[in-house]
Amino acid sequence: MKGFLRKWNEISLIKRIVCGLAMGAVLALLLPDIYVIGLLGTLFVGALKAIAPLLVFFLVIASLARAKAGAGNMSRVVGLYLIGTFLAALTAVAASFLFPVNITLAAAAAGYEAASGIGAVLESLLMKVVENPVGALINANYIGILAWAAVFGVALRRAGEATKELFGHIADALTQVVRWIIACAPVGILGLVYSAVSENGLGIFTEYGRLLLLLVGCMLFIALVVNPLIVFCNTRKNPYPLVLKCLKESGITAFFTRSSAANIPVNMELCKKLKLDEDNYSVSIPLGATINMGGAAVTITVMTLAAVHTLGLSVDLPTALILSVLSAVSACGASGVAGGSLLLIPLACSLFGIPNDVAMQVVGVGFIIGVIQDSCETALNSSTDVLFTASAEYAQWRRQGRDLPI
Repeated sequence: MKGFLRKWNEISLIKRIVCGLAMGAVLALLLPDIYVIGLLGTLFVGALKAIAPLLVFFLVIASLARAKAGAGNMSRVVGLYLIGTFLAALTAVAASFLFPVNITLAAAAAGYEAASGIGAVLESLLMKVVENPVGALINANYIGILAWAAVFGVALRRAGEATKELFGHIADALTQVVRWIIACAPVGILGLVYSAVSENGLGIFTEYGRLLLLLVGCMLFIALVVNPLIVFCNTRKNPYPLVLKCLKESGITAFFTRSSAANIPVNMELCKKLKLDEDNYSVSIPLGATINMGGAAVTITVMTLAAVHTLGLSVDLPTALILSVLSAVSACGASGVAGGSLLLIPLACSLFGIPNDVAMQVVGVGFIIGVIQDSCETALNSSTDVLFTASAEYAQWRRQGRDLPI
């Protein structure tokens, strides 16, 4: 048995997830209505639901407490990271309204009601912010969790290094727990797909395909339209040679590794080829792997609005803008593990009063389509780290009258 498990774990997670997906569909067609198989998916989602509030809380505290001010043009790079992430979320909001997608949720017929109008939304938001922090963790109130984590994180910036390291170690430990849970994703997805196909037939994959098409379409639009516009505004040069170089040398590698952190050495080498200042990119590239999460913002926004459309909730323009800001902020705190952005979907769903049980079903759907979604998300995130680092430095070169190598 140990030998089998060792060989099984040596197979890439993507291949194991594909196996679980296929086995779940086949078992649903051959042996429907076996409760134990469906229970595997329920347990997987339950484990994610249990760990997600703690993960968000300690990740945000640790990242804010340990944040250090950069030098040189770092403020411009960080500004581009934040603007790019917000525009990615805004693009996803627009696309979700132009091409609304519904997904099958077990509790979709319960008739949840969202707060109507910007006043009610803001009141609900503020009340969630000031909830008791312990109660916020117990009740999975992600708005409150995010707010209190930000307060504690800023307060701890004056703490000693040992205290900061303690919170960093807790965040690292929780991230490791998430890795262990995600290692069980093939079995969990087997159960989720089994339940979905047993209840809805193979037509459920058409629904997943439409959702995946919307996600990938948004990411391509950002990579080939939004990001080039940002680069052009900084350099006043044709942005596509630089954009395509970053996608080719960084994006393709990140697509297969599915980890922005693992792609840092590739990005550092690319920055060297682009003749960038090492003092700048040695800071901005690792920082970008943490906070530059345009792909994650797209995932959080699209998946949340899919749940909103499924539940028949109405969303006005001001609320959509708040969602864009919330998704961008949430994405900056996404865990570095594969599928980490999915665990922040409940935070955005809480803006509309969607219960955690329903939000975690959306997370389960995200893991089913994550074989492609997460790879595209990581490719966008990682390639944009280099793109914005180069864009900020080339903007400085332009002001100094130097020739740009693009």
